[in-house]
Parts: sequence; structure tokens; C-alpha cells
Amino acid sequence: MTFPTFFPPSRPVVLEAYRPDWAGEYQQLAARLQQAAGPTIVRLDHIGSTAVPGLCAKDVIDVQLTVASLEEAAGNLTGVLRQAGFRQGESWQYDIFHALPAASPELRKLYMREPEGERRMHLHIREAARFNARFALLCRDYLRAQDPARQEYALLKQRAAHLFPTSIDGYLFLKEPVFHLLYQAAELWAEKTGWRLPAPQ
Repeated sequence: MTFPTFFPPSRPVVLEAYRPDWAGEYQQLAARLQQAAGPTIVRLDHIGSTAVPGLCAKDVIDVQLTVASLEEAAGNLTGVLRQAGFRQGESWQYDIFHALPAASPELRKLYMREPEGERRMHLHIREAARFNARFALLCRDYLRAQDPARQEYALLKQRAAHLFPTSIDGYLFLKEPVFHLLYQAAELWAEKTGWRLPAPQ
């Protein structure tokens, strides 16, 4: 891996203390998504740091929308959501997980954003039973359940934001490998506790 020595300014990295109203904002977004595209949705989940009580986060609501087939979603679901105002990113994106090939089907997703002028949100459309869909829910639930891990992860995020206050690329460069370490601990926790995919939120 090549380690860059400089990250150009991109956008400010601003972390906020956990806000209980994030859960309510997710519920409002989920209701709109369900209304727009209900029949094609397998499940909707609040993921990311705003879904973990007590964890600091950027003020961005992350939503995971699970579908049976990404190919069908690319042709139908995204069109329906665009009609509802949501904005589409690149046709296909891939999550980052270093133990899998970069273009693995297990990491593939579609990505959309909030309607123009609305509060910031990231919509990750992933396929049921794929690694990346499970990864997001397992790590969320692990951080919810394990206070020491949550506190240390918060400290890492705060230090990353301090080091890269104007570069989201630098912030993510430092944070992503640590999240993969968290995943290893989360798998052990899942095996010990018998964790299974929770009911959709």
C-alpha cells in the first residue's frame, strides 16, 4: 500500500456528540423510502455512527436499503427514487474491505443521496446475503453492545478529525483500517453471543 504524505483540503470533518434526534430523522427517511419503493425493499436499516447511541458522528444519516437483486434495483428502484427527488451517484460502487478483492460482488452497491437542499444522508443499496450488508449491521450492533469498543472508536475518530480537519480523505484513510479491526472483534462477539441479523428498524 502506498501511503500519501499530503491530503488536499476537500470538506471539513466535523464530529458531533451523539444526538437522540438522529433516530427520529432516520425514521422519517425510512418512511419516505418505504412509500416511494416499498415492494422492492427487502429491509431498511439505520447504520453508521449516527445509529450507535453514545458515539460521536458526522451529522450524516446512513441508511442501508437491502434488495433481492442489485441488477433489478439499478433498473427499477433507482428510477423510482430519482422521481421522489433522491440523487444517484455512480452507477456502481464498491465498499472497501481489504480481505476481499476490490471488485468482489460481495462489496458491490448502489449509492444515492438526499434530495437537493435536504439534510445530508447517504443511501447504501446493497444486496441481501452479501458480505457488505451483514458487515454494516454486525459492526453497528457490536458498537451498540460493547461500551469499551465504542469509547475507543470514538477516541480514534476524534483524533483522526483533529489530524485531518479539512480533508475527509485523510480522515477516512486513518479510520478505515481500524474499522476492519473492529470487524474482527465483532465476529468473535457474534460467535460468542449467537448474534443474528436483527429485525429491520
